[in-house]
Amino acid sequence: MSCIRFNTPAQRLAMRQAAPSMLTADEARLLAATSHPAPPVTDSKIARLRLLAENENTKIRESVASSYHAPKDVMARLAADPDAGVRGCVARNESTPCDILRSLADDESELVRGWLAVNFSVPADVMHHLEDDPSETVRSLVRWKSELASA
Repeated sequence: MSCIRFNTPAQRLAMRQAAPSMLTADEARLLAATSHPAPPVTDSKIARLRLLAENENTKIRESVASSYHAPKDVMARLAADPDAGVRGCVARNESTPCDILRSLADDESELVRGWLAVNFSVPADVMHHLEDDPSETVRSLVRWKSELASA
């Protein structure tokens, strides 16, 4: 018996019609957003974020600092956190207010300043300040971002 299979034109057409279609990235995001909407931000969620921002576990505080819904006063407190990882999450969060991002421009941690350099919400004056950063890594991230923006 032969292992070769010969499909008729009708079978080949049926297989093509049954094949899954490939979605573009934008179509996939739209489908995900409409199929799985985010729950509304309630007062209780904000209260939980405030409570979690005080947690002793740095990973939990990092999670709050990454939230797009954290209130401004919570983000300001987390921007002054003793842990560089928490401050880095504040620096890379695109919803962090500009005045808080400005306060991180002279952070002692290269990690924090590096995340600040690649955040597209950082004001232009902060980017100009980071162009002269003592860290070559931060300066190269500023150059990379400006090349990416001009492309």
